[in-house]
Amino acid sequence: MAEYCRSIFGDALLIDPLDKYPLAPGVPLPSPQDLMGRILVKNKKRHQPSTGVPNSSVRKRPLEQSNSALSESSAATTEPSSPQLGSPSSDSCPGLSNGEEATLEKPSLEPRKSLGEDGLQRGADALGSADREDEEEDEEEEEQTDPKKPTTDEGTASSEVNATEEMSTLVNYIEPVKFKSFEAARKRNKCFEMSSFVETKAMEQLTKSPMEFVEYNKQQLSRIYPKGTRVDSSNYMPQLFWNVGCQLVALNFQTLDVAMQLNAGVFEYNGRSGYLLKPEFMRRPDKSFDPFTEVIVDGIVANALRVKVISGQFLSDRKVGIYVEVDMFGLPVDTRRKYRTRTSQGNSFNPVWDEEPFDFPKVVLPTLASLRIAAFEEGGKFVGHRILPVSAIRSGYHYICLRNEANQPLCLPALLIYTEASDYIPDDHQDYAEALINPIKHVSLMDQRAKQLAALIGESEAQASPETCQETPSQQLGSQLTPNPTPSPLDTSPRRPPGPATSPTSTSLSSPGQRDDLIASLLSGAGQGCRR
Repeated sequence: MAEYCRSIFGDALLIDPLDKYPLAPGVPLPSPQDLMGRILVKNKKRHQPSTGVPNSSVRKRPLEQSNSALSESSAATTEPSSPQLGSPSSDSCPGLSNGEEATLEKPSLEPRKSLGEDGLQRGADALGSADREDEEEDEEEEEQTDPKKPTTDEGTASSEVNATEEMSTLVNYIEPVKFKSFEAARKRNKCFEMSSFVETKAMEQLTKSPMEFVEYNKQQLSRIYPKGTRVDSSNYMPQLFWNVGCQLVALNFQTLDVAMQLNAGVFEYNGRSGYLLKPEFMRRPDKSFDPFTEVIVDGIVANALRVKVISGQFLSDRKVGIYVEVDMFGLPVDTRRKYRTRTSQGNSFNPVWDEEPFDFPKVVLPTLASLRIAAFEEGGKFVGHRILPVSAIRSGYHYICLRNEANQPLCLPALLIYTEASDYIPDDHQDYAEALINPIKHVSLMDQRAKQLAALIGESEAQASPETCQETPSQQLGSQLTPNPTPSPLDTSPRRPPGPATSPTSTSLSSPGQRDDLIASLLSGAGQGCRR
């Protein structure tokens, strides 16, 4: 296998780690930009012991001793029960090469058990001088399985060990290890190690330690895979583990259910490249994130979305009713299932829905949220759907071409929708936001309210003093026109210093423009007073 990888992949196969990112504790993984076009191998990594003895010879000696001991024990156990088959040594040995095939005999359970314990002890003694304590556990786990395979001869066992070592040399940035705890992974601080979680164990960790799971995925890779009891090849919702930053979320591709449709739709955002960049706060070490949060995330602007399904076109060639479902997948607080329109009455060619829009008032994390719009026949038969990223939806009318279960475009079926996308604003600040968004409308509203209040106040004042409207304009106009005229700028006669103003009628106007403004203001005030 290692030879095939080298010959087929060629230079694209990454064998040695990059110089900038050595395999050392505390060194982060290289970016996808650095690994663009390279192929990485995920396989068990066999670490070299510190005794200076080659790894193959260290593992070969216990196997040779195990095979010889097994040959002796099998010969001893089968000798009393083989007279009817003739001499076991003369019948079986001629076809053997140095007695190696004797290991294919079925020994009793007790010799095998003692042999396994003996071989395990010898293997542990041979590798007990490893210089790293954390690698001793991995070596012990590997040695526990090797002595319990007595059905292979020495040559085959030796070649398998060599093949494993050849594959081990191809492993660098994706070294699988058994997961113990988030605390143990944090202490090891080896970004090139990754762990695989069955969905039940991953759900347990997600429920107990969601924030620790997010921190783990900032440094290392994690893989989630379906549990073995899914005999029908059903799928779990991958959104659960995307919310904590899991990089590899495996699904049963043979089942095109909602989970698989969501997976195909989400990875369409980046041109089906198979890679999506996580939000910044899920990558930065100085930020913490709780996937179960219900409040605004620091530095993230929440969205508000409203979707109205207007009509459909060419949804079915049969005369059946059609309805549309609108779902949102994201954080638990953002997930909404299911908004549904009414069923059209036997119109599948161009149904029209005149209903209230579906409201998503607060989307805490738009970058992780996806909107699914799906059309169904009245019997529940799937017609088509579309997955849209919430962060990319803009306000306006949209003609949505539908896709099938495999996310392949359909020729004719489509939906016409109207969306309103905006930033989320708390209810307490709605008035201020509307005033800033549309100041003209806000001023007009304020003027309208002022006129309504003035009508009430003016009516009561008009009943109290009806004669004031007739006297006030002439008196004010006469009093403003009788004061001393404004001196000309060219007049050099001495002027009397101005005294304190006693009333509006004794105020002198410094320019004709001010006089005209005053007259205009008085006339307008008089007109309003008369209307009162």
